[in-house]
Amino acid sequence: MTTRWTTRVLWLALLASAGSACAKSPDASLPKLKIDPARTAVVGLSSGAYMATQAQLAYPELFPNAAMVAGGPYGCAGGKLDVALGSCMKGVPAPDVAALVASAGKRSAAGEIGALKDLAHARVYLLHGRDDALVAPAVAEAGAHFYEQLRDGMPGLGGMQVHDDGQRAFAHNLPVAATGDDCDKSVTPYLGHCGFDAAGEIFAQMFGQPAHVATTAKGELRSFDQDALRPDGADAFMADTGYVYLPPACLAGRSCGVVVAFHGCKQNADAVGKAFVEDAGFNRWADVYDVAVLYPQTRASFAPLNPQACWDWWGYSGADYDTRRGVQLRWVVNAVRALGLPAGH
Repeated sequence: MTTRWTTRVLWLALLASAGSACAKSPDASLPKLKIDPARTAVVGLSSGAYMATQAQLAYPELFPNAAMVAGGPYGCAGGKLDVALGSCMKGVPAPDVAALVASAGKRSAAGEIGALKDLAHARVYLLHGRDDALVAPAVAEAGAHFYEQLRDGMPGLGGMQVHDDGQRAFAHNLPVAATGDDCDKSVTPYLGHCGFDAAGEIFAQMFGQPAHVATTAKGELRSFDQDALRPDGADAFMADTGYVYLPPACLAGRSCGVVVAFHGCKQNADAVGKAFVEDAGFNRWADVYDVAVLYPQTRASFAPLNPQACWDWWGYSGADYDTRRGVQLRWVVNAVRALGLPAGH
């Protein structure tokens, strides 16, 4: 019995290692596309929303457009987990928006984040449900107020478009066009069947009204080796494999935009499979707008403590997590550069 069991374990180990080798094959790299730097955006849900605002503030020259679903203001946690869990999720105490705006200005002047003047033509869309019990609506409103105060208080940012969409009835999830019985719940895979196509609204807010209605996605969803994009070889606390959706126009070599879509906590592929990358609705609209969609994936860990595979919005990857030095943010820059975002932007 013992010999048979040992042999079986060895075979399973060999099969697992073979599968791992296949997942990281040499050809699993991002394709080089013809990226239009004027049509780039970051979007995200929950921790992914915090990650999106961090990416935009750290690199506004790369990401002039951003959409946050159920997230709060930039810099909210200040590198402290207890603040992240309290003020930045429950809204107790309420985030000090004016102080966060002032801090962003100082950090920009010091070069820790990008030049805020590059947000002059930014489009920012903030979506949150009034029934969200995980990230309080007041926290999401603070996220909107952050951008509004930044726009109104800094010379040259009057053209920034900020759209606060916070009166819809849904819980802590990303609403999708189909209807069902989970819109008022926050359950895996955190795609609420609310009869509201959040992905379509996000694309319209970022890139203007669509030329036609989205149908079935007709492009290609590919996997790629995320470890190949480690900044200076540093561990970015990412999964081995990420995904990218390529519309037919991008595959044909025409000019394309790019959206980086950040999943929420417990919404990475290890937790929900391809639910987020296939069913969130982004791919259908990507075909309409000729925009590639990058789906980076985090990994869960206990050292550092991140058991729910959240994006780093409180400092588990290092004190500079929300700056231009942040390892996950530098990974994102490497990824969009690998996709073809031109140098100098």
